[in-house]
This record gives sequence, C-alpha cells and structure tokens, in this order.
Amino acid sequence: MATESKVCVIGCGNWGTASAKLVAENATRYPQFNNTVRIWVLEEIVEGRKLSEIINTDHENKKYLPGIKLPSNLLAVPDMKECVQESNIFVIVLPHQFVNSTIKKMKECGPMKPGSLCISLVKGIELAGRDVSCFTDNVERDLGIPCLALSGANVATNVAMEEFSEATIGYNDKEHARLFQKLFDRPYFKVNCVPGVAAVQIFGAIKNVVAIAAGFCDGLGLGSNTKAAIMRLGLKEIYNFASRFFRENSQEVVFESAGVADLITTCIGGRNVRCAAEFAKHRGKK
Repeated sequence: MATESKVCVIGCGNWGTASAKLVAENATRYPQFNNTVRIWVLEEIVEGRKLSEIINTDHENKKYLPGIKLPSNLLAVPDMKECVQESNIFVIVLPHQFVNSTIKKMKECGPMKPGSLCISLVKGIELAGRDVSCFTDNVERDLGIPCLALSGANVATNVAMEEFSEATIGYNDKEHARLFQKLFDRPYFKVNCVPGVAAVQIFGAIKNVVAIAAGFCDGLGLGSNTKAAIMRLGLKEIYNFASRFFRENSQEVVFESAGVADLITTCIGGRNVRCAAEFAKHRGKK
C-alpha cells in the first residue's frame, strides 16, 4: 500500500454520492488518506449545466441527492482514465447491471497501481447457468486487486442526512478491512467487519425476493404474524443459500446490518415490497 492512499468512488447516483460524502469526510481525518476524494461521474446535463460542474462548484448532486451539501474536498471527475491513474483505493457503487461494463472501462485505462484495493457496495449477484458469482469476484478477476464488500440497512438519503445507520464489511484480509472501516465509519454510520466476502453480498441481493413475498402479504391484507413468518423463513433460506453455494460460515452475517437489519428495512419500506403490495391489491391488473 502506498504511503498516502488516494480514494476514488466509482458511481455518482443516490447511494454513490451518499457514500462519497462519508468517505470525503473521513479522508480529512486520517493522514494515510489524501484529502481529495474523486468521484467518477458519467457526465450528463442537469438544468443546462454539466453534472460534474454542479458538484464541484455548488457542492451538491442536484439530480441524484438534492438538498444535501457535499464536502468541498469531493472532486467530480468525468474522465475515467484520470480516476484510475490517480487513485489506489476504489469504492464501486453502481446499479448491478452497469458493474461489468464499468470494470471493463477501468481495465482499459491501464494497470492498477501496486497495492491497490477495492470495495463493492453493489447489491446483487450474477447467475450464469448453474453458477452463482459475486461482483467482488469479477473485480478481482478483471482488475487483479483484492475486493471487499460493504452492505447493510442503508437507505442512501437517510445516511446522507446523517440519521444513525449501520453497515457491514465482509473481508478476506483483516488489514484491508481496518482500512475501509476507517474510511467509512462515522458517528452516524457504524461499520462492523466480518470474515468472508460472499455472504455479505448474498444477503444484500436475495433479501429482495423475500421483500416481494412480504409485499404480497401487505397487499392481501394479512397481518404482522404472517409477515414475520415470511421474514424469518426468508432469512433462514438466504443463510442456507450462502452456506451451500459459497461454503462460507454465514452465521455471523445473519445478526449484522447486512443480514437481519437489511432484510427488515427492505420488507418494511423498500420499493420491492411497495410494488408487490400494489400488485397483490389489484390482483395483477394494471
């Protein structure tokens, strides 16, 4: 690892911007991090101005996280090559469908600096026939650098508003986990670390299936007993899935923010539960 770590957040959507705010705040607290934190922006025009210009001058992402003031040391950069060549710590925060194409762009910008690290905040997994893989696997394969995972009950706007939240980092190397814990942990954002990268991602992905069942429960007018049973059984099935397909001891994750807390949040107010509830109310009719 270089003496001074230079951080870049890949992705400037709702959660990408909120997580960049966390990282930029902490970068000024620890001498091992360079004060400037880059955030890669897929450039677009917002209210007649470039999004990167708005972030850098107004210190606000008016499209994806309006009303939240961003740290002045957060630098929006639309040039992927600059982001890759000027950084050695990468935080990937993208919708799952854009991850692989973005990793490819990063790879085309040249080799990663020696000692580079990455952490994925992406919630999702990949299915290819009978094979199941995590996005951290893709990062390690294509970029050739270690990749950790962070997940939890993290509604982006609530985190950005500094309402108390928790998150879980899954790791294979404890020293790497300590570095990212420093980068993310804030008084309003408590970060715990657990061994194993896969389980943290599996819970973050499959909880959405359970949320759909919970939404059907709401839409059909069933009570809290039924919904609680759905959530309990769903949690158990996610645990069994992670243990079977990835051979990790997932028990510790169950009781962390990436486990039961994320499931509860998603089943109470996530978009999947709301969509499923409306579908059930109208019996599938538009």
